[in-house]
Amino acid sequence: MVPRQGEALEVHVTNYEEDILRSLRRITRAIDLYSRQLAARYGLTGPQLVCMRALEALGPSTPSTLARHVDLSQATMTGILDRLEQNGLVRRERNQDDRRRVTVSLTESGAGLLGRAPSALQETFVKRLAELPDYEQQLMKATLEKVVVMMGAEGLDAAPILVHGPMDPDLDLPQVEGAGESPEI
Repeated sequence: MVPRQGEALEVHVTNYEEDILRSLRRITRAIDLYSRQLAARYGLTGPQLVCMRALEALGPSTPSTLARHVDLSQATMTGILDRLEQNGLVRRERNQDDRRRVTVSLTESGAGLLGRAPSALQETFVKRLAELPDYEQQLMKATLEKVVVMMGAEGLDAAPILVHGPMDPDLDLPQVEGAGESPEI
């Protein structure tokens, strides 16, 4: 129906854009808030925690092996290891036979901290994802890959690192101001 002069055309507008942006904001905000709590309680970032967990699983490793395992660039891994070493959580040792080779391992302090640290979100997320039917997993993957392209993020370093609250309900993390509030867009 074409409106007459002076009449407005009634158009049904959906709020898909707002809903999608709000969902993206909630995801990033939840990760950000917990990352702050992780830093306040344990002095770690999400990527540092994931790298330490990988070292725990792999045992002493070269930085390049560790970088491949967690899907980060060598440069990013070097920065993470620098900070972990400065904090006494990992140690780098040169190979006696080939001084160019370096092996990274957890220190006693690093292993102790991992014993108290919370699980990363990907562990919980992967369990919940596995409960979905295969077609829903495929749809989610395809949709998220489109979001990555739409945001121009195809070339970004991206390890499967998401940090989330502790699996242990008795673990008391400090509350970050603004946690639990509705996200603003």
